[in-house]
Amino acid sequence: MIRKVTVAILSWNGRQHLETCLEALAVQQDLGVPWEILVLDNGSTDGTAAWMRERWGSDRRVRLIESPVNLGFCGGNNRLAREADGDALALLNNDTRPEPGWLGALVECLAAAPPDVAAVSGKIVDWKGERLDFGRGLMTFDGHAFQLDFRRPLKTARVPAAGEELPFACGGNLLVRRASFLEAGGFDESYFAYLEDVDLGWRLWSGGERIVFAPGAVVHHRSSATSDLLGLYNRGFLFERNAFLTAYKNYEDGLWEKILPAVMLTLLSRTQALLLANPGMDTLRIDPYAGHIANTGPSPVPRPILELPPATTWEGFKIRWKGYGPRDFLRRGLRKLGIAPSPPDATPDGPRLTDERTVAQFRALHWLTGHLDGGAATRASVQRRRKRPDREIFERFPVYLVPTYPGDRELFASPGFQAWLPEDLPLRRAELGEIMETG
Repeated sequence: MIRKVTVAILSWNGRQHLETCLEALAVQQDLGVPWEILVLDNGSTDGTAAWMRERWGSDRRVRLIESPVNLGFCGGNNRLAREADGDALALLNNDTRPEPGWLGALVECLAAAPPDVAAVSGKIVDWKGERLDFGRGLMTFDGHAFQLDFRRPLKTARVPAAGEELPFACGGNLLVRRASFLEAGGFDESYFAYLEDVDLGWRLWSGGERIVFAPGAVVHHRSSATSDLLGLYNRGFLFERNAFLTAYKNYEDGLWEKILPAVMLTLLSRTQALLLANPGMDTLRIDPYAGHIANTGPSPVPRPILELPPATTWEGFKIRWKGYGPRDFLRRGLRKLGIAPSPPDATPDGPRLTDERTVAQFRALHWLTGHLDGGAATRASVQRRRKRPDREIFERFPVYLVPTYPGDRELFASPGFQAWLPEDLPLRRAELGEIMETG
């Protein structure tokens, strides 16, 4: 039984979106239970709070909560969950337009579901109602996730049936039992945004609960209208960091140790592929022991390096010329003569990190290595409340192997990588074009 519903909406500089979203909520069909709307002004600078007080201040169903700083999607929704009066939380993106029967469909589905159903996920379509945004999600072996058939026409998109189980609900359109949300730990606030709903879904399933689909709970979405404010490359940092955290925290003991090598190799390979897109990074391809530098070329010098003849002799000159290479030989000679810096035409450009996507990747790695203790503590907490093994979860929802980043296709096809994949992990291979609209 549902006693009361709280619709929780987060807004960061999204006043123009709230104008449409709240008007659509005002004409929702009767739910049969009391409900309220909580709006968190998440550190906005666009006058959202003042507008809310002026436009909605007299509506007793609407409550405004203000934060002086941006708490992120995760922290903001956790605060709304703590402030809510309802025993069921309807999480809704501010850049959406819910259809009149949206909330009623969610409530009806959850009220009729068995007690082990913790959450109900609705359907998200584009603003015109022609293409799918979210119906079902799928997760990759390393913690990333996709929206199946994202941006495909609704007439051809694969949309789950009513009551069908899902691995996770979309954080922008779901109804979750408040007690289940809080007992599972809510959203992980270290994520800030992105993949938090995937992480929550895995935790709910491993804790013995389930998630099902309500196709009648439809919202129209201006895709990325809010997330674009973060910037493309800042989102890349969140995707990489949060995907690794999702895998690290949620794989059960025994399976995590088996999948870890493949996860780490994938992260390393992607970082390397991005790195090579930066200027001067061809030097990283050099094997210093596959040429004259270490006397391993086709005509190696017979003497050990410690027995080189003096550089002033012709033999010593030739050895050093071959061993160091012309440019390095000249640089060394100029340094010995006290001439610095070396002439520009004798100094090759060194590696330079200029690509913002690569910078985002290294930021993610830096964050992860700097928060090892916190990650380990969170993993321990997640595993302590486990009631369902991953084997049962993955029998329902196999994880995917989808080439997505530069270099993925070659890596995933290599026998060396495949040897690192656990044999007992249900795994499906797919191309990105099979998963979503890529055009």
